[in-house]
Amino acid sequence: MALFVRQDDERSELQKQVAAELQRKVRDNSLKTERPDGVDDSQYIKGTKNTTSLAGMWIVILVIFIGVIIWLTVLSSTR
Repeated sequence: MALFVRQDDERSELQKQVAAELQRKVRDNSLKTERPDGVDDSQYIKGTKNTTSLAGMWIVILVIFIGVIIWLTVLSSTR
């Protein structure tokens, strides 16, 4: 003979209280969190300057330089 034990899926009062307390803590912590992009965090940018319009020219010069290096490498390997 087998003995069947009835198991309820209901929570006990202690489990309900603990779950409610954890949910309250999570809700309170989510309201208190500070944004990492606030004004106080921008001190690392102090004293720096904006990128000038010459940055695009430097990129073009770099691409041309790399292209010339590749062209010379291919040219020297074919001889």
